Amino acid sequence: MKMKRIAMILMVMMLAACAAQAETLSLNGTVEAGITVPVYAPIGGTVENVAVEAGMHVAAGDTLFSYRTEKTYASGDGTVTGVFAKAGDDAETVTEQYGADLYIEGTALYTVSASTSKAYSSIETTLVHTGETVYVVCRTDATRKGVGVITAVDGTSYTVLITEGNFIPGDSITVYRDEAYSEKQRLGRGSVSRVNPTAVNATGAIVSIAVKDGDRVKRGDLLMETLSGTFEGYEMTGTAVAAAEEGVIVSVSAEVGATVSKGDVAAQIAPISGMRVEAAVGADERLSLKAGDKVTIELESDDSRTYEGTVRYIAEMPEEDAEEVTYKAVIDFTPDENVYFGMTVVVTSEENSATMNPGE
Repeated sequence: MKMKRIAMILMVMMLAACAAQAETLSLNGTVEAGITVPVYAPIGGTVENVAVEAGMHVAAGDTLFSYRTEKTYASGDGTVTGVFAKAGDDAETVTEQYGADLYIEGTALYTVSASTSKAYSSIETTLVHTGETVYVVCRTDATRKGVGVITAVDGTSYTVLITEGNFIPGDSITVYRDEAYSEKQRLGRGSVSRVNPTAVNATGAIVSIAVKDGDRVKRGDLLMETLSGTFEGYEMTGTAVAAAEEGVIVSVSAEVGATVSKGDVAAQIAPISGMRVEAAVGADERLSLKAGDKVTIELESDDSRTYEGTVRYIAEMPEEDAEEVTYKAVIDFTPDENVYFGMTVVVTSEENSATMNPGE
């Protein structure tokens, strides 16, 4: 009798131990994008190139799209004498402060305001013509002489741009039609002035400056590039807008040739850092899994690759349009290059049978 009682006790203990043994909960899940991040246009402008499309993988720093800039070119030959603007500045604000974004000192440094009132008395010398070449000499120092071209005529007054020679602003000069300074070719007298540097202005935000003080430029050389609007503190080098972090392009709204305004959503990215697993948990299994539980994630395509995950939460409301009552479980994990959005995984968790069936 005593042996029978002992045997019964041992059997009960074995059954209890078996009941307490861990069982494996297995769920099917998929890798999903936990979040999508909008990419805002940092400034207004015209889109010149779109480098991505939906579904593409991008790394941090990869170009998403680039702007078409407005380019400012030199209107004539000369020397850059003042660059007050720099990349990131608002061009119009710089102009208000300094009179221009930059200046170019032309090859012609002097101009003459002249009149035919002191010309030799003849029909030919009292009629001057725009575009004709003339020869000038200082009245007080004959070593200061040069060549010029008449650029404007207004009645008896005319303007000469000095193309050769050095003078002192304020010099009184005599203008001749011939290089020999013949008296009968005297076209009048005038006063020398300094030609002001040419102010170069632009509008919008300055993306880049192509010149620096002292640079020699020719007509048509690029001086600077701008975009419409202002950066307002946004640091931008070049014309490209890049991805802030690694991820997959969900959508692209920027189009080549289209104009975007500052703050427009140009693209949507699903960051790799936001990857998570979503699995369906049956009504009978729901109480066996809770937030904070550790689980194992196995790739269905390669069961040799496993990842540790942590249950973030289990939805309180069942999934809609499901044939059976299921609840969504969201599981965080750290992916690698073998994981991609949409792939199927198997989630396993060690569970206690007593926990699964608390009423038994």
